[in-house]
Amino acid sequence: MTSTQHSARGQARRDEIVRAAIEVIAERGYRGASLAAVAEKVGLTQQGLLHYFPSKEALLIGVIQFRERTDTGGRDTTAEPMTMAATMGVVEANAHREAIVRTFSALLGESVTEDHPAAEYFRLRYRRVRVALAATLRQEWGDRLPSGLTPEEAAPLVIAIMDGLQFQWLHEPESFDMPAAFRAFVRLLDPKAAP
Repeated sequence: MTSTQHSARGQARRDEIVRAAIEVIAERGYRGASLAAVAEKVGLTQQGLLHYFPSKEALLIGVIQFRERTDTGGRDTTAEPMTMAATMGVVEANAHREAIVRTFSALLGESVTEDHPAAEYFRLRYRRVRVALAATLRQEWGDRLPSGLTPEEAAPLVIAIMDGLQFQWLHEPESFDMPAAFRAFVRLLDPKAAP
């Protein structure tokens, strides 16, 4: 077996472990999840899992990186701003991936507790996303949105709406239309935005 095949096989196994971790964290939260439970889901011993992720914190970082890759399609979102249509696409995609949204939300909520291993990640993520979203809003509407807000004023509000809608949707996924609620919010930013 070539090193490329070995590397691809190892990455596939790592992705399988991360998907199992997403399910376990979605069910139990980060603090309630154990490496043993994740290992069992993928047919490994805990020692075998540690070959791929040397600690629970390393696995957590793997979960977060997987979420980032799935949200961005693997592209660097800091290289150029997304469009509002692409932002809407993220909301629509999230409405079809409950486990990853539940895991992200659980980690986000837990990350505000003392010494949580994801705290720094979320601090940096929010800074980065605010800058990227402000660039998206500026690209879409210029220095002032139709509502009168600047892109820098609106960016944290858009993020808060997206994260808040996820929590509401997780409580009632069958009856709460997250994409429709986000479209309604965009119309607050620009009453002429398409419904």
